[in-house]
Order: sequence, then structure tokens, then C-alpha cells
Amino acid sequence: MAKKIFWDKGHGGSDPGAVANGLQEKVLTHKIVEYAMSYLSANYTGFEQRTSRTGDQSVELNSRDDLADNWGADVFVSVHINAGRGNGFETYIYNGNVSAATQSLQNMLHAEILATMHEFGPTPDRGKRRADFVVLRETDMPAVLTENLFIDSSDHERLKNETFLRAVGEAHARGVAKFLGLQSIVSGPPQPTDSNRWRIQTGLFDNAETFARAIGRLKEKYSWLIHEQATSTDLNPRYRIVTGLFTGRNVAEYYADQLKKEFGWNVYIIEG
Repeated sequence: MAKKIFWDKGHGGSDPGAVANGLQEKVLTHKIVEYAMSYLSANYTGFEQRTSRTGDQSVELNSRDDLADNWGADVFVSVHINAGRGNGFETYIYNGNVSAATQSLQNMLHAEILATMHEFGPTPDRGKRRADFVVLRETDMPAVLTENLFIDSSDHERLKNETFLRAVGEAHARGVAKFLGLQSIVSGPPQPTDSNRWRIQTGLFDNAETFARAIGRLKEKYSWLIHEQATSTDLNPRYRIVTGLFTGRNVAEYYADQLKKEFGWNVYIIEG
């Protein structure tokens, strides 16, 4: 039986949510969820998904959990942007009695999303929290609410980056897929169309800590040799990864696309 995933886009319609720096929370939550849903559809099978709003509609707070409950959803994820001039990422579950499955969903989402945010720069971990939010208290299935950076602090620069929003949405999708054990759509690499050798190069990481985490994630997923680990100067240390050695540019492009989907990195093809 197909798993049912319900995405709640925070706010909407006459309720913009938090507003600052030329941004509206309702617009950002819509984008993040759309990226999450598209990623799931492109990369997994064995599920259905719905959302609390398809566009910029007003949706009553008390009806959001009803939409998920009446449908019989297996998971509920409510996506929000924080405000209050802080920095960082946090997740919430209900502060009453919750199942082990709810805690597991929070753990998987929190880890996946925070790791992705770190790829764009240091991101304070504000923790896995609990609260008496309606959508967490009234839902009948494991439910988590994510607060994805602050709209009214220096975080807003990343929230203006469409690549970042896509990566965060895709991280939400991967967290849910891992929790539900969704089957990945497997498609192997193509046959090479040329005999030249090619490598994959990432964009720049801003600090050694973020760079080390990226290498760790890459090694965990693939067994490729890291051919180059740093490009930096004493005054402005920045880092990039150069990895793989593929016969055929189209094969390198296939794996570059996998890295973009998996990690949300900027990735380029260079001659080997």
C-alpha cells in the first residue's frame, strides 16, 4: 500500500506569516514544499502526497490537521520560517505524549536538513524541540514542524537564494523518504558517448568545517577518490572538492546530477 505524505505550507493567502527584508514566509514555505514534492516524485516510488494549499490560498489553522487526518496520512510535515532576529534551524514535535515514530521522524528530518544547510555555511543548531502547536497536537500521525532559518536576521541572505531553498526542500524530502523507507527509482549511468576522461568539481565551501562535512557525506555515499581537497589563500581560505574519473562526459554529467539531487551542491564537469 502506498504511503501517504502530507505537506503543510505554513501560512498563505491573507496570512503572510513573518515578513522582513523583502521576503514573506508564505512564499518561502510554498517554494520549499514544492521543491520537496518534486524531488520525491522524481526520485522515489510507492507513495502519494498532498499539501495544505496548492497556491496562495488562506487555510484555517484548525483545518490543516483535519485535511491530513481525513485523508489518512502516514506523516505530516509543516514547513515554516522563523522570526525574532535569531539564527539557525530547529524542529518541533508535540510537547505531550508522542510515539517513538514521531521522535524518529524528527531525528531524520533534523539531521538531513541541518546537514544540507551546513553546505551553504555555518548554521546554528537550535535543537529538536517540543511545543503545543495545533498542527502537532491534533494530527493522528507522526508530525514535525520545521523552522528554516530566520527571515529577519542575517539568515535572510540564504533565504533569498533559490538554490538554497531547493536544497532545503529536497532535504525535507529525503528525510521523509528515509523515515518511510521509500523505494528509490533506480536508473544506472548511461553508456559513454566519448572516450575522454572527466572529473566532477564542486563549488566553493566557505570554511574548513563545512568542507570536511561535505567530504564525509560524499565518502559515505560513494567510494570515489578525492583528488583535490582545497583551493585557498591565507587571507581568504575557501575549499572545493574534485573527485571521480569518468570515461564519457555524459557519464560524468549523470553523476554530477546525482550529487546535485543528493546534496544540493553546485557541481561542474572538468577535464580529467
